[in-house]
Amino acid sequence: MQAVKMYTTAVCPYCIRAKQLLKAKGVTQVEEIRIDLDPAQRDHMMQITGRRTVPQIFVGDTHVGGCDDLMALDAKGGLVSLLQA
Repeated sequence: MQAVKMYTTAVCPYCIRAKQLLKAKGVTQVEEIRIDLDPAQRDHMMQITGRRTVPQIFVGDTHVGGCDDLMALDAKGGLVSLLQA
């Protein structure tokens, strides 16, 4: 299974929702990068994604986007295949 990395903050309902969906799809470990604790990581996240909001989710080297993007990918049936790629 592909590694999953997620840029998050402490209080983020969308981050929680995204983690719940990933867990339901069999993801046992998510590398969380807390941008509220590390401003340099926030800057890095914005540089690589062009976005300011959390979560920002990566599956392997693929930037999925935020929680809504993750849900949409799953609805289309693409999340499981991306996780197993």
